[in-house]
Amino acid sequence: MKTVVFDLDGTLADTSGDLIAAANACFREMGAGDLLDVAGDAGTALRGGRAMLRLGMQRLDRAGDEATIDAYYPKLLAAYARDIDTHTVLYDGAMAAVERLKSAGYFVAICTNKPEGLADTLLTRLGVRGAFDAMLGADTLAVRKPDPEHLFETARRAGGDPAQCVLIGDSDTDRKTARAAGVPCVLVTFGPSGDDMLALEPEALLEHYDDLDRIVAELIGTAA
Repeated sequence: MKTVVFDLDGTLADTSGDLIAAANACFREMGAGDLLDVAGDAGTALRGGRAMLRLGMQRLDRAGDEATIDAYYPKLLAAYARDIDTHTVLYDGAMAAVERLKSAGYFVAICTNKPEGLADTLLTRLGVRGAFDAMLGADTLAVRKPDPEHLFETARRAGGDPAQCVLIGDSDTDRKTARAAGVPCVLVTFGPSGDDMLALEPEALLEHYDDLDRIVAELIGTAA
């Protein structure tokens, strides 16, 4: 069976506001105030907690201070867990597309580099966890994206054939994962890094979820 595997942050949902708020809570604890903002730093936020901490440390002229980053990363995760869905929204049409794919016979799953517990909490709070046949996070396995086994195991746990899947994502990590796995990659253009997606040479670009059914069918065929 064929599987459509989604990234989470920046692909299914815009989580940047809550991620940046968690990072800024850390910077305030350092006495530095809010160093990041959604308008300019959403792309960094969607690359994860450590990326945000590194950007903030650069702005404090402390680039390379990995000890402080390591110390504050658990605090960032704790702050994020407390307010994980204050600003987060699903992208327009995302869940309607998921339901159409399921109705057409595809398995649907999530492969994210967000810690599994946080991903599960967020999806549950958003009311969509039950829509997915499987969900694997950064710490579910001993490996994570861009290691292709993260993607392969996601497809397996969804009930599908790892060789017959497509990855929907929004980053170079997703592109590298799909390339390593030898499967097609679709990159979304409506996220904060959308203008950079063409240069990554995915098999397809997705401007709106209304087009996903057609693109998936063209790349991996119908589910039947």
